[in-house]
Amino acid sequence: MAETDQRQGGVPGGVPGGVKELGHLVLYVRDLERSVRFYRDVLGWRQVGPEGDGLPFPAAMFSGGRTHHELLLIEVGPDAAPIPAGRRVGLYHFGLKVGDTDDELRAALARLQGAGVPLMGTADHGMTHSLYLADPDGNEIELYIDVEGVDWEDPEILMSRPQALQL
Repeated sequence: MAETDQRQGGVPGGVPGGVKELGHLVLYVRDLERSVRFYRDVLGWRQVGPEGDGLPFPAAMFSGGRTHHELLLIEVGPDAAPIPAGRRVGLYHFGLKVGDTDDELRAALARLQGAGVPLMGTADHGMTHSLYLADPDGNEIELYIDVEGVDWEDPEILMSRPQALQL
């Protein structure tokens, strides 16, 4: 099978009907109020619309301003099964860009520390600098900044092993 250029015309997602960008994530949460406080107050994500506004179930939406919403939280209650520990099929983590500089990543780190949120890890991926943490329901999140001036087309950078993050 011949390789096809998934960047027709140099535009990512240029294939008609192909994926153009990640639109949004939907997470089930045990306690909506607790999760809203985490995503809004700790991570600083803008909540759009009142909780559950117009929805037939308890939910909250968040947006960074790129689209109508990038995250929807749906409450499923305290008896919902937890995310299984260890290697499993399904979501590993999702990344949230917190800015363009290490100063902005340091500010995110200070917010996490001030809220008592433990880090699961950190990494310098060459193209990004990243902090890893979990939300109140155990969903792993990567807070990151893109490193300025990095050529994302360089396979050596894209496939390089993560290094220790120096903030």
